[in-house]
Amino acid sequence: MRIALLAFILLLVAAQGFAQEYSIIDSRAIKLHQEGDELVKKRMYDEAIEKYKASINREAGFLESYIKWGRILLTKGNPEEALKVVERGEARSAKASNKVKSEFGWLKLNIYLAQGRFNESLTKFKELDPILSADFKRTLEYREMTEQMTFLSEQLKREIVFLKEKLPDPINGYKLQYFPVLTADSRKLLFTKRDGTENYQTEDIFVSYLRDDEESWTKPEGISKIINTSYNEGTCTISADGNILIYTSCDAPDSFGSCDLYIAYRVNGEWRRSENMGKNVNSRNWDSQPSLSADGRILFFSSDRKGGYGGNDIWYTLRMPDGTWSDAKNLGSIINSPKDEVSPFIYFNNEILFFASNGHRGFGGMDLFVSRVENGEFTEPENLGYPINDQRDQFSLFITAQRDYAYYTESIFKEGKVENSFLYRFKFPEEIEIGEKLVVTQGKVLNSKTGQPIDARLSLVSLSNDSTLYQFRSDGKSGDFMMIYPDKSFSGLYVEKEGYLPKIYNVERDSLKNKENLEIALTPIATGEAFIFENIFFDFDKDELKRESMSSLVRLYDFLIVNKNVKILISGHTDNVGSNTYNQSLSQRRAESVKKYLLLKGIKEDRMLSVGMGDKEPIRPNDTPENRALNRRITITIL
Repeated sequence: MRIALLAFILLLVAAQGFAQEYSIIDSRAIKLHQEGDELVKKRMYDEAIEKYKASINREAGFLESYIKWGRILLTKGNPEEALKVVERGEARSAKASNKVKSEFGWLKLNIYLAQGRFNESLTKFKELDPILSADFKRTLEYREMTEQMTFLSEQLKREIVFLKEKLPDPINGYKLQYFPVLTADSRKLLFTKRDGTENYQTEDIFVSYLRDDEESWTKPEGISKIINTSYNEGTCTISADGNILIYTSCDAPDSFGSCDLYIAYRVNGEWRRSENMGKNVNSRNWDSQPSLSADGRILFFSSDRKGGYGGNDIWYTLRMPDGTWSDAKNLGSIINSPKDEVSPFIYFNNEILFFASNGHRGFGGMDLFVSRVENGEFTEPENLGYPINDQRDQFSLFITAQRDYAYYTESIFKEGKVENSFLYRFKFPEEIEIGEKLVVTQGKVLNSKTGQPIDARLSLVSLSNDSTLYQFRSDGKSGDFMMIYPDKSFSGLYVEKEGYLPKIYNVERDSLKNKENLEIALTPIATGEAFIFENIFFDFDKDELKRESMSSLVRLYDFLIVNKNVKILISGHTDNVGSNTYNQSLSQRRAESVKKYLLLKGIKEDRMLSVGMGDKEPIRPNDTPENRALNRRITITIL
């Protein structure tokens, strides 16, 4: 913790910050005190305390021994006992010099910070500041404290309403449970479970399901015997649809270092055997605490490997088209500091990163921060504020896709060590901006001829720049899929499977947002089968393809490359506005534009025919603007 570290620094720099003069003259008491100082240098704190106690027992007014004793207790993470010692010493310091009073006051100020008594800290600093020496005010320690007081003053003015609740039984039935994560529908909860901290008590991944009453959870069980082993498995992340699991395993036979990241896929409703993510991702050092983007394409994690900016840094890796993962890269100095950054969580919109750090200005221990992607770069981290953050360590934050709750871990400490840890949640504050609302589309992908489920790829694409925003897969056993993505306009959905005609949607026009039970029927490739070539755009009365057509054009090209023996008929259609002759000509020219694009990309001309159908084959009555828009289309027929 930052406060404990600061207290230890105090022990080392006290002689520089304040002159070493004693309030007593008893040489035996002074000798005991100095023996305590020597033990402090060796970090033999308990033995040093006994020396300071002995000096006080010999001379009850030995103020410097009270101060050293209190500092050690604060360093050891026991601010309550430290305060008792300080107050005992202060009771005897009425006639002490300003420098002794300032030492007591400075120590008391740090104790208040360690206890989270921030308003009292501000008051104490104001009353203490006038009696601090000019020399001490030139130290880094003083400047740091001044900045800390300014930070606290500003943050406390923006205090957030924060009502936390411990997750009910049967959750929290173990000695230790931590790092909660949920699927996008918030109905499946995964966490790391451990029965104790002894070496033989290993970590496992447990899962619980939200009951239909929306209030209670099922009894947690191990996620899978294939995943949980005799080694440590924990700190996991799961894709939005629940089909990709990445977790930490320590000391496994195939690990590169102490802890590595492993990946498992859920296929046809069952978890497959996991694999080490390989040397591109893992190192000889500690690699842990993964967070996978909603579509499973970007993985963030924490590592203390070489090449970072501090102790633990946040790194990332990308899933490549062939399923492999790119070389891990450091997220950079905007996020990472000379100290520790851990517990990353990338929100479902892929644009907001939460993490814990003791290297950015905070309240005491590990604080939670947020950084947003702007123009392709992460912004300067913002502290999530009080009382989400306080003097203790905060980490393992997870915010639901519905943005209603944030889940986290809260630990109980005894003598500076974790005794218990439990899962909590709180209503996520509206004051913290996390971008556009998220859209959920759920359904099945089925074979149009047999009704059997299909394992298909679903790609959500920005039509303005042909960038793939998200990619998902349907389950091969059930056909089920679930997509979650930001509510951004002008996007296309492409559903593809080798051996089948693609299905193309315009998300806005086809009203796919927040749609449940969407049934997508893919048709096997066969002569005479056809599909509407959606997202092909022309200006009014023009035949030049608009830039927004590129996503569909690229996918038609890829379809012809994969299916080398397929020949197609490209048909243009119009609504009934205008003369038959004109509509025939316009539809022919538009079909020729698509053919020309494919020719320029290298598709042989003998694989393509083009025809203009004019307004002869409407798919809707031409009685509304919406229906006329649907009739203006390109279709692809297999020859």
